[in-house]
Amino acid sequence: AVVSTQSTGYDIASQQTVYLVYTPFNDQNKLTTGSPISDAVLNMLIVLGLVIVMTCFLVLLYKYRCYKVIMGWLFLSSLILLFMFTFLNLQEIMVRFNLAMDYITISLVVWNFGVMGIISIHWKGPLLLQQAYLLIISAMMALVFIKYLPEWTLWFILGGIAVYDLFAVLCPKGPLRILVETAEERNEPIFPSLIYSSTVMYTVAMAEGEPVSSYNPLTSSTESSPNNSPQDRATMPDLEPEEQGVKLGLGDFIFYSVLVGKAATADDWNTVMACFVAILIGLCLTLLILAIVKKALPALPISIFVGIVFYVCTRWCIKPMCDQMAISQVYV
Repeated sequence: AVVSTQSTGYDIASQQTVYLVYTPFNDQNKLTTGSPISDAVLNMLIVLGLVIVMTCFLVLLYKYRCYKVIMGWLFLSSLILLFMFTFLNLQEIMVRFNLAMDYITISLVVWNFGVMGIISIHWKGPLLLQQAYLLIISAMMALVFIKYLPEWTLWFILGGIAVYDLFAVLCPKGPLRILVETAEERNEPIFPSLIYSSTVMYTVAMAEGEPVSSYNPLTSSTESSPNNSPQDRATMPDLEPEEQGVKLGLGDFIFYSVLVGKAATADDWNTVMACFVAILIGLCLTLLILAIVKKALPALPISIFVGIVFYVCTRWCIKPMCDQMAISQVYV
């Protein structure tokens, strides 16, 4: 909802004159092939390469138990998102809707919002509040991608990330699979700042930290590890609340929001709702497969590919048909 509202609040395409530094192939730069598709493919390869390098770096940090480094990295990222990005987005909203607010008031609003978010995510807080802040962080990251990525590049990145997520989780040597297996061996949960959990996840003074990944797979924490005995498996329903439930990587929410937000830029709520329903369908199918195979699964591929299909069909088939029916005053 946040991404859709802001995406429809102003014409992103008409204001897009600045792009992210790791997408050098664009129409505003002399470094271009002359074809938007070729530029998009090259930009996608650069972004995927960056994602792979950073994911492997995080896996290495976790493997060698550099938990404080990871925790500091996540804490700094949360600070930037909850304070600076919140201020920038509030500023754009006020300019767009011609709202007046003095800097003292907006500073107090951003301070209270950011501090509460840091406490809820990295320390203690109600489950609903923690989930809300994680979703807001995902929405703000999605807005950055929507506003500062070339249009074709954004679509290719969505597809490329979904394919990468598939291989990273399911391949025996995939970085996310290694991360999940290592976490199971050490019997450690994932960092709550990168996981949307259906149950409470508290973290206090992470002296012995937990693993982290930019793109976490969909996992069920009630799944027993390979070393568990039949007696251990029989007592799984008696786990503590924070060890139960399904956990979804925050990176998955970012790209879900990118898809819905990009649909919102088309200024057609039918397309937005179609993408939203497609994501829910993909999640339901992924959860169904998760219940069958009982191991970590990527949450992006099914939802993203179904969402892209729904977007294309709604934008280029259903919308023109509805417009023509409205012009001809034909009602069903």
